[in-house]
Amino acid sequence: MSKAYDCIIIGAGVAGASTAYALTQKGQDVLVLDKNGIASGGSGAAGAFVSPKIGKGSPLQTLTNTSFSFAKDFYLSTCPSLFHQTGVIRIPKDEADAKKFTEYEPFNENRYAKYKTEQLQAQGIAVEFDSFFFPEAGVCDAKEICEDLLSNIEVVKYEAKQITQKDGLWCIGEYSAESLVLATGYESDLADLRYMGIKGTWGTRGDFASQLSLDVSMHQSMSVGANVDGIIKLGATHEKEVKEPVPCQKGQALLLKEKASSLIDTSDLELKEVFCGMRAGSKDYFPLVGKVIDVPFMLETYPAVIRGAKPEMKYIDNLFVCNGLGGRGFVFAPLMAKILSECIVEEKEVDVRVDPDRLFLKWCRKSPELDALR
Repeated sequence: MSKAYDCIIIGAGVAGASTAYALTQKGQDVLVLDKNGIASGGSGAAGAFVSPKIGKGSPLQTLTNTSFSFAKDFYLSTCPSLFHQTGVIRIPKDEADAKKFTEYEPFNENRYAKYKTEQLQAQGIAVEFDSFFFPEAGVCDAKEICEDLLSNIEVVKYEAKQITQKDGLWCIGEYSAESLVLATGYESDLADLRYMGIKGTWGTRGDFASQLSLDVSMHQSMSVGANVDGIIKLGATHEKEVKEPVPCQKGQALLLKEKASSLIDTSDLELKEVFCGMRAGSKDYFPLVGKVIDVPFMLETYPAVIRGAKPEMKYIDNLFVCNGLGGRGFVFAPLMAKILSECIVEEKEVDVRVDPDRLFLKWCRKSPELDALR
């Protein structure tokens, strides 16, 4: 008989890797399955900036900035050589955006400084507007972070096509475990997760060799990483029109170089490698972390739910999700993994802001998929 684990995680991107690490820290025996290996999708292609969100103090900004503080400390303590704390300059896109920065300033919840145009130009950054500088922010080595978090955890390259429960265990092929976490990104068809509204956004990142002296990272309408060991990372893009993975396009990376030329001197940038992948987000841009509702049971047992009834939720036993981290995966992942590990091991309630339950009743009332039941 094959070994039974405490938990199996399907997906070895930053969501799955962080969850595996957090569960292992709590003494869980964890197996990670991924059909293409560690960080083979959107996580490996991420620009992997770890920086705050600016704005007027929305709930999403507050959660993002709490996650940023947690992630920054987590990477510095866990894998400091893979988190380059270069600081990140947030630059207005245009004059209208620059006026908004004045409104944003009272809501900057993390340590920052205002950089005058002259200060930036003195560093070789071609901008026309005053900007915010977040000194504690930086950029991660995306794939290497995932590999490091999983370095002492069993990882198997395996395509999970079906999940079943038998005698209190989740079974995936020859593997079994008491708990199962779906960290599968935009591919979310192993269980009925329709109510979560998971959607993919394609991204391309280009890594360029350069001798340019650039010791700070920046974001305007795109991300430009500092020069780390002779490499400047540009991207990743946000291409919502791409619905399925396609081969990485050298041309997309070169377009990023062209775009970056409005900020820095790109004359010696030489494309070394292109990364691409699909990042998964939710309908409301908040992460999806917690238990999975038994959708068929709820629709069959409580048909009035599609007309606004609010029955007690029925969950699938020991099935969990960590998904929807979007373009800020390396910001959200460490804190979301902590929240989920405490839910699984200690049965703590999940933060309501990230609990997927928030989306279920609205989906029942408004989804066109359920029109036939109305």
